[in-house]
Amino acid sequence: MPDPVAEPMSYGRRLAQLADADPEGVAVVFAGRDGGEVALTWRGLDRRANRVARLLAGRGVVPGDRVALRLGNTPELVTSVWAAWKLGAVPVPVRWDLPAWERERVLAVVDARVDLGDADRAWLRAAGTDEGPLPDAVSPATHGICSSGSTGTPKVIVIDRPALWPGSGPEPFPSGWRPIPRPQTVLVPAPMYHTNGFASLPNLLAGDRLVVLEKFDAARVLDLIERHRITALTATPTMLARIADVPGVATRDLSSLIWVLQGAAAIAPSLVRRWIGLVGAERFFMAYGMTEGLGTTALRGDEWLDHPGSVGRGYRGTEVRILGADGEPLPPGETGEIFLRSPGGAAYGYLGNASRLTVADGGFASVGDLGHLDEDGFLHIADRRSDLIVTGGANVFPAEVETALADHPAVNDVVVIGLRDPEWGRRVHAIVEPRDPSAPPSAEEVIAFAKGRLAGYKAPKTVEIVDRIPRSEATKFNRGAL
Repeated sequence: MPDPVAEPMSYGRRLAQLADADPEGVAVVFAGRDGGEVALTWRGLDRRANRVARLLAGRGVVPGDRVALRLGNTPELVTSVWAAWKLGAVPVPVRWDLPAWERERVLAVVDARVDLGDADRAWLRAAGTDEGPLPDAVSPATHGICSSGSTGTPKVIVIDRPALWPGSGPEPFPSGWRPIPRPQTVLVPAPMYHTNGFASLPNLLAGDRLVVLEKFDAARVLDLIERHRITALTATPTMLARIADVPGVATRDLSSLIWVLQGAAAIAPSLVRRWIGLVGAERFFMAYGMTEGLGTTALRGDEWLDHPGSVGRGYRGTEVRILGADGEPLPPGETGEIFLRSPGGAAYGYLGNASRLTVADGGFASVGDLGHLDEDGFLHIADRRSDLIVTGGANVFPAEVETALADHPAVNDVVVIGLRDPEWGRRVHAIVEPRDPSAPPSAEEVIAFAKGRLAGYKAPKTVEIVDRIPRSEATKFNRGAL
């Protein structure tokens, strides 16, 4: 799509500009739970956003207000996000499947002027007039993300960058390796209350097209890639594993994919190799970062093959330091706390009483993750300090054990936790979802498999077989609750 005169402008005005430039071009396709699809053109998206903006203004929303959105991956969510931006408000997507007690705690922290849930979808679809101009407003913060809330104090992170399109971009993630053709067709398999899903929306500013899954389904992902000639896909390891497990995946046409990005959690080496086999090493990317935007590390599949298990080097100017308990830098190979610093600094803020970051000299900051750098400066993640299991006086990182057990052919999913134990203080305990429920692996088999890949003290001492490990639509789990 031709790009009109590039100049800094509000997100709302940029959408109107795209609608004028290509009114009948498809901006977003929604793949519903029922198997159907709904498409919004650029003009249709802009007009719906204008109508919803007037409804929100009627409820008292003014620039700077927060708008809570519990609307799923639906047209109502996307139009409401853009409506908030058009009013200079701050959209905050909220997980829509929370139990009432937890939802109320999260919403109390968000402190939104308006809270929109499933009951409001019909009202939003029937939004009234598109007549009369809207004022051109710039949201003081692009959005908020509810990063916690299942235990402890809910954590809501606000990205404190104005919703101002600078005149170009955003750049596709792999553009640091090679130019990426535009416009892209971006598949969104993750729920938009999560960073992975919400981060796709700014692609529209560059004229890219989105294909949004209302609910993740691995087989349908492959159908959508083929039907819409998807060029870009970002997914969690659990999603990638389920896609790779679809029968006949090796015969599917994935040739349109220019890049696939993995993030959000540790990934098993066997899964990396499977995806390199499916799409090629130069089209598979891995990244490490956090919602607070402290910085990013990344690497491409061919680099991973030379540094297996790594999450890459500092990307787009990010600097990485590994610091010990005394705050001093640690040498390569030694595990400590990961500190990042990015150009211009991070732009984030916390709502409520969420714990703040650890900040070191020179503007480096940490969320508490642990890891080490290798001799070439590639980062290797161990785990979060809060997840560390101290068993018999030795440190065990659950993510390391999970990554090892994920390669077991009879294991479909696994979570490792520490349980109180009179002998060990905490014992390493594996919760296993078998690939074939009728033929689950024995505890002895799981433990022996772990001991074949890890030091003996890291292997689980007990194993629990479950029908299914409970994960959110973002494929996250609550380790503490488990």
